Amino acid sequence: MVRILPVAAQESQNPSSGGSAGSSSGEQATAPSSSEDVTVFPHPANTRYYVGGQSNIIFQAHPPFHSLYEGTNSFHGAGEYKTSLVGTFYTAFQPHRNLRYNTDLIVDAESAGGRGLSQALGLAGFTNLDVVRNPNLGSAPYLARGEIHQTIGLTNEMVDSERTPLSLATKVPVRRFDFRIGKMSLPDLFDINPIGSDSHLQFTNWTVDNNGAWDYAADTRGYTVAAVLEYDDRNWSARYGLAAMPTVANGIDLDWAISRARGQNMEFELRKSFVPGRQGATRILSFVNKAHMGIYKDAINNYLEGKTPTPEIANNAPIGTVKYGFGWNNWQELTENLRVFSRVGWNEGAHESFAYTEVDQTVLFGGDYAGTRWHQPDDKFGVAFVSNAIKKYHQTYLAYGGLGFLLGDGRLNYGRENIVEGYYTHHIHTGLFASLGLTHINDPGYNRDRGPVWVPSMRMHVDF
Repeated sequence: MVRILPVAAQESQNPSSGGSAGSSSGEQATAPSSSEDVTVFPHPANTRYYVGGQSNIIFQAHPPFHSLYEGTNSFHGAGEYKTSLVGTFYTAFQPHRNLRYNTDLIVDAESAGGRGLSQALGLAGFTNLDVVRNPNLGSAPYLARGEIHQTIGLTNEMVDSERTPLSLATKVPVRRFDFRIGKMSLPDLFDINPIGSDSHLQFTNWTVDNNGAWDYAADTRGYTVAAVLEYDDRNWSARYGLAAMPTVANGIDLDWAISRARGQNMEFELRKSFVPGRQGATRILSFVNKAHMGIYKDAINNYLEGKTPTPEIANNAPIGTVKYGFGWNNWQELTENLRVFSRVGWNEGAHESFAYTEVDQTVLFGGDYAGTRWHQPDDKFGVAFVSNAIKKYHQTYLAYGGLGFLLGDGRLNYGRENIVEGYYTHHIHTGLFASLGLTHINDPGYNRDRGPVWVPSMRMHVDF
């Protein structure tokens, strides 16, 4: 589940970014930036190609914590430490240049190695977004993105656009359609928040950088094959995505029969500030997934009738089961250096958590502060609180000993999983960043019989 956002997009000062990663569809991140380059090598804006890369290393640990019992998918009560490493090679090319009808060909290769704490099991809001849950996949390079990005302008009026690995144009029509098709990650385009979407320079928790209740279509590594159509206007955008679902929960293989299994995502974005003279935006997201998903109530009934030794969600899972949900995403600049953000998410929870994480409800708020006052404008301090929950049938399923693809202590004394995460990121030198972080987790895996847990972390990041 790797989310890659280039630093250029995260630090964008540009009010119209053309729907690229990190500042989607004209969102201005507004964080102060120094004149020093934040990539090792320059990326000129006057070429038809883009070549770049990034490397991100995260070390995390936790001391022993209170744990009355452990099951197959528990977060380990004994102390442990793990390191993850993600590297990405970005390439993009413009076969021809036309201000109103620009085309980008995007191919990114990636490698995800190392491990997460407890093999990335036992937490709904896991502490490291860079971790791929299935360690058997190894660290061999793979195709992360291979997509075509086409802009169709509806006016000759142009606005500036931030050049990133996912969008090369430096000027785009103020009213336009953007179309993408190919292999991609849906969080590149949906649910973006400039304060909480980047595990490389900001927060690392799964349910802080993404809406935990958004069960977005993806394989184990966080990618899918999809088509996304977006309309951008001066102050608002709307986008729709159709994507392939995995064949099994959090599986690496995708189901290519779109008529049988698909993820549909709809989002409306309004770029309007609640504070005069400051930047801000709000997004409203909805999704509808259709896949070979199990039903918690059916799994529980089969267990109570003696048909299975424990509840088994994948047993007799109907073909074409539908799961849906909604999300709210907002960010607001309060001062030159201080920004706040929030997310709220809900899904119907009766059907199996299938692609992202085991969250049926989530509430998040937090913020960040830039280091301009201590003459480090590219430094950031951030803190966020997120509270995750699951519905009654999901709770009962875990209490009877059922296993999800992330959770399963064998028993369950239910409580909301409440998480506080803080970090400080320092820009050491051109393209090189270091971060210190600390996470506190109450009721890991929604279990009051376990925790609390403290997880300190260290991070090194390079943008090439």
